[in-house]
Amino acid sequence: MKIETKLIRVLSGEAVWPPPIWLMRQAGRYLPEYRELRAKAGSFWDMCNSPQMAAEVTLQPIRRFAFDAAVVFSDIMTVPVALGCPVTIKEAEGPVLKAVTSAAGLVRDPAHWEKALAPVYETLKIVRAGLDGETSLIGFAGAPWTLATYLAAGRGRDEQKAAKLWAYRDPESFSGLVDILSDCVAFHLIKQLEAGADVVQLFDSWASALTSSGFTRWVVAPTKKIVSQVRQAYPKARIIGFPRATTLSGYELYARATGVDAVSVDTSTPIHWAREMLSPYVCLQGNLDPLALVVGGRALDEGVDEILAALRGRAFIFNLGHGVSQETPIAHVERLVARVRSAG
Repeated sequence: MKIETKLIRVLSGEAVWPPPIWLMRQAGRYLPEYRELRAKAGSFWDMCNSPQMAAEVTLQPIRRFAFDAAVVFSDIMTVPVALGCPVTIKEAEGPVLKAVTSAAGLVRDPAHWEKALAPVYETLKIVRAGLDGETSLIGFAGAPWTLATYLAAGRGRDEQKAAKLWAYRDPESFSGLVDILSDCVAFHLIKQLEAGADVVQLFDSWASALTSSGFTRWVVAPTKKIVSQVRQAYPKARIIGFPRATTLSGYELYARATGVDAVSVDTSTPIHWAREMLSPYVCLQGNLDPLALVVGGRALDEGVDEILAALRGRAFIFNLGHGVSQETPIAHVERLVARVRSAG
């Protein structure tokens, strides 16, 4: 019989203590073993698309820190590629692709999606075989709004201007883009669950860019649609949502309306507010400042202790408010894990 891991227990509503811990971007350039493999791979994108390399990167932080979950090494830009939009990942610039102005030319064939996304599923199968029964496996995808910002601009550094202008000028056409993104993302999450993921997370990294009505239409509604489609295939699927840096009212609406099991909150979200306003509806995940982890010492200890004190007695997953920074000392991650695990 399959073991119910700490992460699954928490996502089922149980207040496990000490809480499970994993970190966004826990596999990355702060690890020497990652840097060594990256040098051999030649590029980040090549490493993502090599199941053997991606699986090795996924397992590296598990071997070193024994986190409660492994998160598959991949990238949110795999979905645009599946839709027929080639992507180049440039150092210090990020994803670059040809901007789209209509959803008409995007690939709508699930068979094509599955073939394009196959390296992710193969990676998950390899990682699943390399994990013990107590470590959960997390798959993920970018959320439709965030992916739309990249597709509309052809890059990610214009403060979402292109996507917002499109949505204002022609909301019906923009809705067509969000709809096909939602369908492909739901497909991708379902296939990741089939390949061995226990949990999936939706990253809406640019959710902060929207008005209240825009957030409802372009973040909440597509997320609700995706959750519904995933649950039609897997009724017990565990789903975490991360509408990064949205407003407090946005977080509350997201927690109430989308159907996710957990909401990951960013560093700026008051953790005591999250306890009172979000935890009645969902499990919470977060939200240590990644820079406190870089600094270590007293800043790290106090940040950890504040979060643990606020969430004791609630269904909670310890994580960061965003990803691990490249300059993070390994000793500080070890200190973090030890402090969380020793919580009385």
